[in-house]
Amino acid sequence: MFIDSHTHIDMKQFSSDREHVIQRARDAGLAAMIDVGIDLESSRAAVGLSGKYPDVYATAGFHPHNAASVGPSEIEELAALAGQRKVVAIGEIGLDFYRNLSPREAQVDAFERQLGLARELGLPVVVHSRQAQDEVLSLLTTWAKGSKGLLGVLHCFSGDIELAERYIGMGFFISIAGTITYKKSAAVDVVCGLPLDRLLIETDCPFLAPEPHRGRRNEPSYVPLVAERIAAIRGVDTQVVADASSANCVELFRLPM
Repeated sequence: MFIDSHTHIDMKQFSSDREHVIQRARDAGLAAMIDVGIDLESSRAAVGLSGKYPDVYATAGFHPHNAASVGPSEIEELAALAGQRKVVAIGEIGLDFYRNLSPREAQVDAFERQLGLARELGLPVVVHSRQAQDEVLSLLTTWAKGSKGLLGVLHCFSGDIELAERYIGMGFFISIAGTITYKKSAAVDVVCGLPLDRLLIETDCPFLAPEPHRGRRNEPSYVPLVAERIAAIRGVDTQVVADASSANCVELFRLPM
Protein backbone atom coordinates (compact mmCIF):
# COMPACT_ATOMS: atom_id res chain seq x y z
CA MET A 1 0.00 0.00 0.00
CA PHE A 2 1.15 3.51 -0.87
CA ILE A 3 -0.22 6.90 0.14
CA ASP A 4 0.66 10.11 -1.66
CA SER A 5 0.80 12.56 1.23
CA HIS A 6 0.88 15.72 -0.91
CA THR A 7 -0.88 16.25 -4.24
CA HIS A 8 -2.54 19.09 -6.10
CA ILE A 9 -4.86 17.07 -8.31
CA ASP A 10 -7.44 19.85 -8.12
CA MET A 11 -5.20 22.01 -10.35
CA LYS A 12 -6.01 22.81 -13.96
CA GLN A 13 -3.24 20.51 -15.19
CA PHE A 14 -5.57 17.61 -14.39
CA SER A 15 -8.81 19.10 -15.71
CA SER A 16 -8.90 16.98 -18.86
CA ASP A 17 -8.16 13.56 -17.33
CA ARG A 18 -8.56 13.72 -13.54
CA GLU A 19 -10.66 10.54 -13.42
CA HIS A 20 -7.95 8.63 -15.28
CA VAL A 21 -5.21 10.08 -13.06
CA ILE A 22 -7.02 8.88 -9.94
CA GLN A 23 -7.64 5.46 -11.46
CA ARG A 24 -3.97 5.12 -12.45
CA ALA A 25 -3.05 5.90 -8.86
CA ARG A 26 -5.33 3.12 -7.63
CA ASP A 27 -3.88 0.74 -10.21
CA ALA A 28 -0.39 1.63 -8.94
CA GLY A 29 -1.34 0.51 -5.43
CA LEU A 30 -2.29 3.81 -3.80
CA ALA A 31 -4.82 3.55 -1.00
CA ALA A 32 -5.19 7.31 -0.51
CA MET A 33 -4.15 10.73 -1.77
CA ILE A 34 -4.06 14.00 0.17
CA ASP A 35 -5.09 16.96 -2.01
CA VAL A 36 -3.51 20.10 -0.58
CA GLY A 37 -5.07 23.56 -0.71
CA ILE A 38 -3.02 26.67 -1.50
CA ASP A 39 -5.78 29.31 -1.25
CA LEU A 40 -9.54 29.42 -0.70
CA GLU A 41 -10.39 28.38 -4.26
CA SER A 42 -8.10 25.36 -4.27
CA SER A 43 -9.09 24.42 -0.72
CA ARG A 44 -12.75 24.41 -1.79
CA ALA A 45 -11.80 22.28 -4.79
CA ALA A 46 -9.86 19.86 -2.58
CA VAL A 47 -12.86 19.50 -0.27
CA GLY A 48 -15.04 18.89 -3.33
CA LEU A 49 -12.74 16.12 -4.58
CA SER A 50 -12.69 14.53 -1.15
CA GLY A 51 -16.45 14.37 -1.23
CA LYS A 52 -16.48 12.78 -4.68
CA TYR A 53 -13.71 10.19 -4.25
CA PRO A 54 -13.48 7.91 -1.20
CA ASP A 55 -9.68 7.69 -1.38
CA VAL A 56 -9.06 11.45 -1.64
CA TYR A 57 -8.63 13.59 1.47
CA ALA A 58 -8.20 17.35 1.65
CA THR A 59 -6.30 20.09 3.43
CA ALA A 60 -7.21 23.77 3.59
CA GLY A 61 -4.73 26.60 3.69
CA PHE A 62 -2.92 29.51 2.09
CA HIS A 63 0.47 28.89 0.47
CA PRO A 64 3.01 31.65 1.24
CA HIS A 65 2.76 32.78 -2.39
CA ASN A 66 -0.84 33.75 -1.64
CA ALA A 67 -0.25 35.20 1.82
CA ALA A 68 -0.94 38.81 0.81
CA SER A 69 -4.63 37.97 0.40
CA VAL A 70 -5.05 36.56 3.92
CA GLY A 71 -7.08 38.59 6.39
CA PRO A 72 -9.58 37.89 9.18
CA SER A 73 -12.42 37.04 6.79
CA GLU A 74 -10.23 34.60 4.86
CA ILE A 75 -9.20 32.88 8.08
CA GLU A 76 -12.88 32.65 9.04
CA GLU A 77 -13.76 30.93 5.77
CA LEU A 78 -10.69 28.72 6.07
CA ALA A 79 -11.92 27.61 9.49
CA ALA A 80 -15.30 26.69 8.00
CA LEU A 81 -13.64 24.63 5.28
CA ALA A 82 -11.36 22.96 7.80
CA GLY A 83 -14.41 21.73 9.66
CA GLN A 84 -15.48 19.55 6.74
CA ARG A 85 -15.41 15.82 7.41
CA LYS A 86 -12.45 14.81 5.22
CA VAL A 87 -10.22 17.84 5.82
CA VAL A 88 -7.21 16.40 7.63
CA ALA A 89 -4.82 19.35 8.06
CA ILE A 90 -4.20 23.06 7.68
CA GLY A 91 -1.90 23.61 4.76
CA GLU A 92 -0.05 24.29 2.64
CA ILE A 93 1.31 27.03 4.87
CA GLY A 94 4.76 28.42 5.57
CA LEU A 95 7.35 30.80 4.16
CA ASP A 96 8.95 31.10 0.72
CA PHE A 97 11.75 33.65 0.62
CA TYR A 98 13.02 32.32 -2.71
CA ARG A 99 10.26 33.68 -4.94
CA ASN A 100 8.83 36.26 -2.49
CA LEU A 101 5.54 36.38 -4.40
CA SER A 102 4.00 37.86 -1.25
CA PRO A 103 5.84 40.35 1.00
CA ARG A 104 7.78 38.65 3.77
CA GLU A 105 5.78 40.43 6.47
CA ALA A 106 2.53 39.15 4.92
CA GLN A 107 3.94 35.63 4.74
CA VAL A 108 4.86 35.61 8.42
CA ASP A 109 1.49 37.05 9.40
CA ALA A 110 -0.46 34.50 7.35
CA PHE A 111 1.70 31.66 8.67
CA GLU A 112 1.11 32.69 12.27
CA ARG A 113 -2.64 33.12 11.73
CA GLN A 114 -2.91 29.65 10.22
CA LEU A 115 -0.77 28.05 12.90
CA GLY A 116 -3.15 29.57 15.43
CA LEU A 117 -6.13 28.16 13.53
CA ALA A 118 -4.56 24.70 13.44
CA ARG A 119 -4.03 24.79 17.20
CA GLU A 120 -7.62 25.98 17.74
CA LEU A 121 -9.04 23.18 15.59
CA GLY A 122 -6.64 20.48 16.75
CA LEU A 123 -5.37 19.81 13.23
CA PRO A 124 -1.81 19.11 12.04
CA VAL A 125 -0.09 21.44 9.58
CA VAL A 126 1.49 20.90 6.17
CA VAL A 127 4.49 23.21 6.01
CA HIS A 128 6.26 24.74 3.00
CA SER A 129 9.74 26.13 3.68
CA ARG A 130 11.99 27.47 0.93
CA GLN A 131 15.08 29.55 1.70
CA ALA A 132 13.47 30.45 5.03
CA GLN A 133 14.73 27.61 7.20
CA ASP A 134 15.71 29.71 10.23
CA GLU A 135 12.48 31.70 10.24
CA VAL A 136 10.25 28.62 9.81
CA LEU A 137 12.12 26.75 12.53
CA SER A 138 11.74 29.67 14.93
CA LEU A 139 8.00 30.05 14.32
CA LEU A 140 7.32 26.31 14.54
CA THR A 141 9.40 25.95 17.70
CA THR A 142 7.29 28.60 19.41
CA TRP A 143 4.04 27.13 18.10
CA ALA A 144 4.95 23.57 19.05
CA LYS A 145 5.42 24.52 22.71
CA GLY A 146 1.70 25.24 23.05
CA SER A 147 0.40 22.46 20.81
CA LYS A 148 -0.43 18.87 21.59
CA GLY A 149 -0.37 15.62 19.63
CA LEU A 150 1.13 15.11 16.19
CA LEU A 151 2.13 18.51 14.88
CA GLY A 152 2.46 18.10 11.13
CA VAL A 153 4.86 17.55 8.27
CA LEU A 154 7.65 19.47 6.58
CA HIS A 155 6.67 18.80 2.99
CA CYS A 156 9.22 18.33 0.20
CA PHE A 157 11.92 18.70 2.82
CA SER A 158 15.00 20.61 1.64
CA GLY A 159 17.03 20.92 4.84
CA ASP A 160 19.87 18.77 6.14
CA ILE A 161 19.68 15.81 8.52
CA GLU A 162 20.46 18.00 11.54
CA LEU A 163 17.44 20.19 10.79
CA ALA A 164 15.30 17.11 10.15
CA GLU A 165 16.30 15.73 13.55
CA ARG A 166 15.29 18.98 15.25
CA TYR A 167 11.85 18.81 13.66
CA ILE A 168 11.47 15.14 14.53
CA GLY A 169 12.38 15.94 18.11
CA MET A 170 9.56 18.48 18.18
CA GLY A 171 7.05 15.94 16.86
CA PHE A 172 7.02 16.59 13.11
CA PHE A 173 7.20 14.18 10.18
CA ILE A 174 9.51 14.71 7.19
CA SER A 175 8.21 14.21 3.65
CA ILE A 176 10.42 13.24 0.71
CA ALA A 177 9.36 14.04 -2.85
CA GLY A 178 10.40 12.94 -6.34
CA THR A 179 13.50 15.11 -6.22
CA ILE A 180 15.18 12.24 -4.36
CA THR A 181 15.37 10.44 -7.73
CA TYR A 182 17.49 13.22 -9.28
CA LYS A 183 21.20 12.57 -9.68
CA LYS A 184 22.30 15.57 -7.62
CA SER A 185 19.62 15.29 -4.95
CA ALA A 186 20.66 16.91 -1.67
CA ALA A 187 18.21 14.72 0.25
CA VAL A 188 20.25 11.49 0.18
CA ASP A 189 21.85 12.13 3.59
CA VAL A 190 18.42 12.92 5.04
CA VAL A 191 16.97 9.72 3.64
CA CYS A 192 19.86 7.72 5.06
CA GLY A 193 19.46 9.14 8.54
CA LEU A 194 15.71 9.62 8.78
CA PRO A 195 13.87 7.23 11.15
CA LEU A 196 11.30 5.25 9.16
CA ASP A 197 8.64 6.09 11.73
CA ARG A 198 8.91 9.77 10.79
CA LEU A 199 8.95 9.42 6.98
CA LEU A 200 6.23 10.43 4.54
CA ILE A 201 6.44 10.26 0.75
CA GLU A 202 4.79 12.54 -1.79
CA THR A 203 4.66 13.62 -5.41
CA ASP A 204 3.69 17.31 -5.00
CA CYS A 205 2.07 16.74 -8.38
CA PRO A 206 1.79 18.25 -10.94
CA PHE A 207 5.28 19.48 -9.96
CA LEU A 208 8.63 17.72 -9.40
CA ALA A 209 8.05 14.57 -11.42
CA PRO A 210 10.54 11.83 -10.49
CA GLU A 211 12.86 10.16 -12.95
CA PRO A 212 12.18 8.92 -15.60
CA HIS A 213 9.30 11.42 -15.93
CA ARG A 214 11.27 14.53 -14.95
CA GLY A 215 10.21 17.60 -16.90
CA ARG A 216 6.69 16.32 -17.51
CA ARG A 217 3.50 16.49 -15.48
CA ASN A 218 3.72 14.59 -12.23
CA GLU A 219 0.84 12.49 -10.86
CA PRO A 220 0.10 10.31 -7.81
CA SER A 221 0.76 7.03 -9.61
CA TYR A 222 4.46 7.97 -9.60
CA VAL A 223 4.78 7.95 -5.78
CA PRO A 224 6.02 4.31 -5.82
CA LEU A 225 9.10 5.61 -7.69
CA VAL A 226 9.87 7.79 -4.68
CA ALA A 227 9.53 4.79 -2.37
CA GLU A 228 11.73 2.66 -4.65
CA ARG A 229 14.53 5.23 -4.62
CA ILE A 230 14.38 5.65 -0.84
CA ALA A 231 14.45 1.87 -0.44
CA ALA A 232 17.48 1.60 -2.72
CA ILE A 233 19.34 4.27 -0.74
CA ARG A 234 18.57 2.57 2.56
CA GLY A 235 19.14 -0.97 1.27
CA VAL A 236 15.68 -2.26 2.15
CA ASP A 237 12.72 -3.64 0.23
CA THR A 238 10.38 -1.07 -1.32
CA GLN A 239 7.50 -2.55 0.64
CA VAL A 240 9.23 -1.59 3.89
CA VAL A 241 9.20 2.07 2.83
CA ALA A 242 5.66 1.83 1.47
CA ASP A 243 4.29 0.29 4.66
CA ALA A 244 6.13 2.64 7.02
CA SER A 245 5.28 5.84 5.15
CA SER A 246 1.64 4.79 4.76
CA ALA A 247 1.31 3.96 8.45
CA ASN A 248 2.83 7.33 9.32
CA CYS A 249 0.43 9.13 7.00
CA VAL A 250 -2.54 7.32 8.52
CA GLU A 251 -1.31 8.27 11.99
CA LEU A 252 -0.62 11.93 11.25
CA PHE A 253 -3.79 12.65 9.30
CA ARG A 254 -5.99 10.22 11.26
CA LEU A 255 -7.11 8.48 8.11
CA PRO A 256 -9.82 5.85 8.63
CA MET A 257 -7.95 2.83 7.29
